[in-house]
Amino acid sequence: MVMRLLCCLLLIAAAPLWAATQLQASVDKNPVLAGEFFVLTISADDSINSEQPDTSVLLKDFVVGPTSVSSRTNIINGEISKQTNWSVKLMTRKEGTYTIPAFTVAGVSSKPIELTVAKRSQTSEQNKEAFIKTSIKPSSLYVQEAGVYTVKLYLDNNKELLDGNLTTPEMENAELTPINKQSEDYELIDGKRYLVITREYLVQPQKSGVNTITAPVFNGRIRQNYRQMAVSAMGEDVDVEIKPIPDNYTGAWLPSELVNLDEQWQPKDDTVEVGTPITRTITLTALGVTKEQLPDIDMPQVQGFRSYPDEKESNHLVRDGRVISQQTASYALLPQTPGTYTLPEIKLPWFNTKINRISYATIPARTLTVVPSTNPLTPTAPAIAEPQTASSNELSDTPTNVQTVTQVTTPVWLIIVAIVGYGLWLVTLVLYIKKRPQQSTAEPLPTSGSSASLNELKQFAKQNNSSGFYNALNLYAKQQTGKNAAAIECLLASLKNTQLNDEIAKLRTKLYSSADEQVDLSLIVSLLSQATKHTKPTSNDTELKNLYDLLLF
Repeated sequence: MVMRLLCCLLLIAAAPLWAATQLQASVDKNPVLAGEFFVLTISADDSINSEQPDTSVLLKDFVVGPTSVSSRTNIINGEISKQTNWSVKLMTRKEGTYTIPAFTVAGVSSKPIELTVAKRSQTSEQNKEAFIKTSIKPSSLYVQEAGVYTVKLYLDNNKELLDGNLTTPEMENAELTPINKQSEDYELIDGKRYLVITREYLVQPQKSGVNTITAPVFNGRIRQNYRQMAVSAMGEDVDVEIKPIPDNYTGAWLPSELVNLDEQWQPKDDTVEVGTPITRTITLTALGVTKEQLPDIDMPQVQGFRSYPDEKESNHLVRDGRVISQQTASYALLPQTPGTYTLPEIKLPWFNTKINRISYATIPARTLTVVPSTNPLTPTAPAIAEPQTASSNELSDTPTNVQTVTQVTTPVWLIIVAIVGYGLWLVTLVLYIKKRPQQSTAEPLPTSGSSASLNELKQFAKQNNSSGFYNALNLYAKQQTGKNAAAIECLLASLKNTQLNDEIAKLRTKLYSSADEQVDLSLIVSLLSQATKHTKPTSNDTELKNLYDLLLF
């Protein structure tokens, strides 16, 4: 027994001196189906760690997976045998006869393998355990136009799916991005129930010509009556015509089936007083483009107005295989000088893919009349006097060496406003300090980025804190509407309460101008409470869907 063990140890020690004498290649199935994975195994009769077969030669005809390696040593009746195995998953999408070439490892070569790939049966779907359907909308695209590629995997619901893998579709010169999460549903086909797994991809081609979307392939294992079986499915490739950008097109490239510009004003009157803030909200909606492709809509500067841009909000969704994108931008306009002003037309060029020519989305020009403020504390910009030309006699009497000195004095009204404002600030500060002990048990106030409720609005109303109340109102509106830009305007539009609109306008006048406007904050809270009981604001997705229905159907 000792001698036998000693011989084994000597043989193991001498193992590195051995070399491989045989290399064999084999496949686990032949023939195979198009789109079906099979395993290629390469075996050497030695322990080899320094090199492995070069599988890159297979890339020409096959989809090549990663290579795994294993080795083992057997001792039987004192005889030692070693083996190294390399395994790799292969798949080809087209039927035909293929040759797996010879491989060389450690100076030893294998023999080539003739492989037959059979065409998949086109029998009725109810006889299949799994099959794939693919589609794209629209069927043809312009360069950078967004399409939606849909993949539906049908699995026999009577069989248990153990595991599976669905590959990603591919397309040259295009960006394919998954949209949302996959969905699962059930569908009856000829009396047979299938589990349907749906995936959607956003397709944006970057080069014109006829491009092919390579369909995904499914491979998995199912179990029926305690028996495990391999199952596979392959979708059909789709050819898509990609049209180039027309040579005569100028400007930013925006290919779409429909582009619309809309605006909302708050207040809606065309006559406003000096110092009364106006909120203008512009909404851009487009089909067939992503939110990143939407151009910025800039507010034209108008002399006599100060403009303060608000946040911009962009989003998109997919419905019925179409991409719908929307951008909302709000601007605060503050009139400074009485007069009649015309806000110029806003015109956005875009390429209409339905009629194959340039179109324009427009917002017409609007005329506003600004009247002097009825509040004496509201400052009005002084008119600029025209320079006077002296007569010839006056010129002759004026010494040439006299220097003109201009003295700038502060207007009396400005001094009065400053004194009154400083006094009000002192009074507010004193009242706040006196009330601090009483407010220690009150509910916490919302901070930046937090949500707001009607109770928190009531707290600011009790304090008569107009600025804090407006910030909390903005948070409350964002919470109710789901919008980051022009949230208050969206909330007011959904509630449709005239009295509430008037009170909010008074609040903005008090905040944005020097007018001493009396605002009942508690009344605003009461109106909000009553209105929200009967009206539910519309979400972003619902608004986009409604617009889609209105314009296309």
